[in-house]
Amino acid sequence: MQMQVTSGTALLDDSLPKGAATNNTEILRAANLRKVYRSGDQQIVPLDGIDLEVIRGEMIAIVGPSGAGKSTLLHLLAALDTPTSGAVYFAGDSLHDLAEKNVAEYRNRAVGFVWQRHHLLPDFTAAENVAMPLLVRGTSLAQALRTAKDWLGEVGLADRAGQRGGQLSGGEQQRVAIARALVNGPTLLIADEPTGDLDQQSAESVFELMYRLHQSHRLTSILATHNNSLARRADRALILEHGKLTPAGVLLAQSAAPLGRMADGAMQTLEDLG
Repeated sequence: MQMQVTSGTALLDDSLPKGAATNNTEILRAANLRKVYRSGDQQIVPLDGIDLEVIRGEMIAIVGPSGAGKSTLLHLLAALDTPTSGAVYFAGDSLHDLAEKNVAEYRNRAVGFVWQRHHLLPDFTAAENVAMPLLVRGTSLAQALRTAKDWLGEVGLADRAGQRGGQLSGGEQQRVAIARALVNGPTLLIADEPTGDLDQQSAESVFELMYRLHQSHRLTSILATHNNSLARRADRALILEHGKLTPAGVLLAQSAAPLGRMADGAMQTLEDLG
């Protein structure tokens, strides 16, 4: 079985917008995911039968206590790790049935991943950091830097392209990390506590940026967060606890509804977690 990914877009109906949720089109699915770690004679089971269907164009927030397995789940969805059992499907193909070359292509071109820590190379410029995924693909240095500078403009850092990563503020570094995650034009944006290391003002600014890019580039986004006020603004919020993933509610879809307005019960559930 082979999965082709062209310009970061999976083999889906070309008539569908890249990220718009259309007729409940499934883009990503986790089926009975289980992850077991062993520590001596003990078993640690952060994920114990996770089922998740992600609709194209959604923004999903995953909340839960520290150590609940949010990062583990995101790593499995991004094919950065493999489950003990169960499977992840992208555009109908099981990632675990693919050749390693195709799994690597999925990671590099279909998924943009943002970590809590920016992981920038401090001695490289912002533009060089953003260009790295393109260089891995074999893009020429000149073209990679041009595209990287375009993306730095998208995240509001056009004038910082020549600054070294270590000379940027925390919020700027995370913006560079977001540009790096999206420079290959992925279908999926997966973010693990992307605002966790930022102060409240910077966190709000970074989330606003991610939300704008989610809409303007028609992405499908999944983020883990401890920030319940940000989680409320996603289309769906899910709680991961004791190895299980359960719904925390659905964002009201009416166009007149303000961004972030969730069903009362869902908001109470999130407040209880906080």
